[in-house]
Amino acid sequence: FQWIADPQLSPDGSQVAFVRVTVDEKKDRYDTSIWSVTARGGTPRQITTGTSDSAPRWSPDGKSLAFLRSVEKDGKPQPAQIYILPLDGGEPRALTSLSRAIDAIAWSPSGRTIAFTARTKPEDIEEKKKDEKEHVSDVRVINQATYRSNGPGYLDPTRAVHIWTIDLPVADEPAKPRQLTSGDFSEGEPVWSPEGSRIYFTSNRTYEPYYDRFDSNLYAIPAGGGEMTTVADIEGPISDPAPSPDGKSIAFRGTINNPVHSYQQSDLFVISTGGGQPRNLTASFDNDVLSGLTGDQAAPRAARGPRPVWSSDSKTIYITAAEEGKVNLKRVDVASGRMDPWTQGNQDILTFIARDGRAILLISTPRMIGDLFAIDDKGSLTRLTNINEKLFSEITLSEPDEITYKSFDGKTIEAWVQKPPDFDPAKKYPMILNIHGGPHAAYGYTFDHEFQWMAAKGYVVLYPNPRGSTTYGQDFGNIIQFHYPGDDYKDLMAGVDALLAKGYLDPKKLGVTGGSGGGLLTNWVVTQTDRFAAAVSQRDIADWANFWYVADFTLFQPTWFQKAPWEDPADYKARSPITYIERVKTPLMLIEGEADWRTPPMAGGEMMFRALKYRHIPTVMVRFPDESHELSRAGKPWHRVERLEYIVGWFDQWLMGQKNPVYEKGLRAAK
Repeated sequence: FQWIADPQLSPDGSQVAFVRVTVDEKKDRYDTSIWSVTARGGTPRQITTGTSDSAPRWSPDGKSLAFLRSVEKDGKPQPAQIYILPLDGGEPRALTSLSRAIDAIAWSPSGRTIAFTARTKPEDIEEKKKDEKEHVSDVRVINQATYRSNGPGYLDPTRAVHIWTIDLPVADEPAKPRQLTSGDFSEGEPVWSPEGSRIYFTSNRTYEPYYDRFDSNLYAIPAGGGEMTTVADIEGPISDPAPSPDGKSIAFRGTINNPVHSYQQSDLFVISTGGGQPRNLTASFDNDVLSGLTGDQAAPRAARGPRPVWSSDSKTIYITAAEEGKVNLKRVDVASGRMDPWTQGNQDILTFIARDGRAILLISTPRMIGDLFAIDDKGSLTRLTNINEKLFSEITLSEPDEITYKSFDGKTIEAWVQKPPDFDPAKKYPMILNIHGGPHAAYGYTFDHEFQWMAAKGYVVLYPNPRGSTTYGQDFGNIIQFHYPGDDYKDLMAGVDALLAKGYLDPKKLGVTGGSGGGLLTNWVVTQTDRFAAAVSQRDIADWANFWYVADFTLFQPTWFQKAPWEDPADYKARSPITYIERVKTPLMLIEGEADWRTPPMAGGEMMFRALKYRHIPTVMVRFPDESHELSRAGKPWHRVERLEYIVGWFDQWLMGQKNPVYEKGLRAAK
């Protein structure tokens, strides 16, 4: 596959720069380069030749493009630096040479300065070097409850992310970066005020986040340095700040923490730059804004989600909104909060940019990974790219069927059914129930390679949005608070029953799989029923109490449990699949990333594996070295391929009768 990410519109609106992500099979990695296409359509052209180029940002005059590039030295990737590419010809030149990677670059309105974020310290700039003979300790002294994170691993509390600026050099003078913020707290998402006097940013300034729900505020600092001021505080997380063109307001995405819910929707807020209280423009909209659907094909590198975009007259804000498995573009009137649709369709708008009644959309559908489209103010779409045209001309993809069914209590549940490309309703097919994680997430009209792969292998795939899923309103999402897992399991079984009633499934050839929250539910399913002939649990949870102690985040407790494990052990035990391990009869595969600190294997797959081995139940554990919780979405390319092969191989063994020598040894041991 190839992916498109981070589209950026040129100042005159004629060109779209974007990141193209490809796979280097030999080096088992993702390569990124920057391309452009005209906003009216045409053949895309490559404008950078690096293998790790990302974050294209047009200069205000449109004559240059800033971007991030990581180069290799002695075969090892170096920290990403800012490069400037003159668009009238010439090679890109490095603007920075810091010891730590740079992120989140933003041009000043004048085009003479760039703001960025980095973990660099002043002493790194001074290039202080220790005596090579001096012993450097690798011992970690940990004094914060949240000390490691999925992906980065162990955290360095001495390395906060700060806001920096750097002026473009005049003549041959070297550029000198300036650090604007300092201290123990990290800052991010820098954006300039329209006149260039201030830089806005977000920051969570809580010393010990372990004791509080996530809370970040919006701040401002003079562009030349000075004291920072608080712009907005909503007692919840703030992100994606966007100043209005007239400089009078700032829009942002925000979530209010209270009352404490398991699922809390995000909203669009606006606050005056002159002070006052933020206004929630989407309070009456009962769904999330600026969020998307769950899938496995977002660009593995360089992906950037949507943020609010203002109209040139500062009267309208454009956002994406997720509703019933679809994500579309909306216009929000700043004065009244009225929301009107700009697009309507069975699709997932991954991100967008808009200007002067025209927008560039990155759209995904069940048969399209993600391509760029232009839309005018009347809703007319023009396709700009077809990034996977050659590949998709050589394979057959199926379009999923949308279905709805009633659950045990009369609630309507939406689901999709992916059928084999040559589906014949007169035949009997094996089925795989695929459960999403979150639990507050949603399947829908977006591309998912896993479902297409399973369907191509001869399986019918059922993927529902049970209660707890997003895109169906606050109440539907939050109903599982303090009851997870529980009635969501009943929703899933009702979906299987509804599909069996259609007559084209073999009831003896049912499989179930899921990852993260879906892994927890897969474990739960096999402890509650033996209707499934095989199961694959991925990045899962087996014991809630163990998870409480070892996971990389702890804020789930006040939203999923009312007390700590030792204060209410009965509740944790009642909702832990491992409690009911004696009931399991279903052959179970467990897929684990060895660097997964979100759902650590020691609280999930390792427990299930050892217990089922003890009971002589057919089970196998597949472990992926150096892979985090993001294995299925952003793991190494070959690991992602192998993961799918193992999943389908397990179902082939138990549902199709195709014996696999890799599993046979374990089966003999089980007997």
